Amino acid sequence: MQSIPSSLTSQEQEFVIVKNGLSEHGFSLGGNWDYDHGSFDCALDDANKVWLRLPFDVTNGNLDSETQEIDAKIRFGEPYVLKHIYNEGLDKEAQPRVLGALVDQFSDPVDPDAPIESRWVEEAKTKLRKVEAIYPA
Repeated sequence: MQSIPSSLTSQEQEFVIVKNGLSEHGFSLGGNWDYDHGSFDCALDDANKVWLRLPFDVTNGNLDSETQEIDAKIRFGEPYVLKHIYNEGLDKEAQPRVLGALVDQFSDPVDPDAPIESRWVEEAKTKLRKVEAIYPA
């Protein structure tokens, strides 16, 4: 993981406005969100191993996937680039779940915080500058 200084850091914005604006630039709400925090993620490579992540905390309201009217305000944390190296293929030690109906067949990352090549950091900075132009400080 490598942090990238940004004018977004500590900015407060309306969640829905940010979500809609960032989706036009390839970002989606990361799967690790909760009612009071989350991140917007954008894959930088075709293999989905290198990501630009824009973390945030909810400062007012909360996130709820069950409602259409989300009135949350968020505060951005410092953006960063991360890289995951995965085992290719199926997990030989897969475990049955949900009464044996489903199997978690995918392997855990070999290195969830692999070293990041400078070209990915530069690409992340370029993408980040475009996003910063949408939300000037």
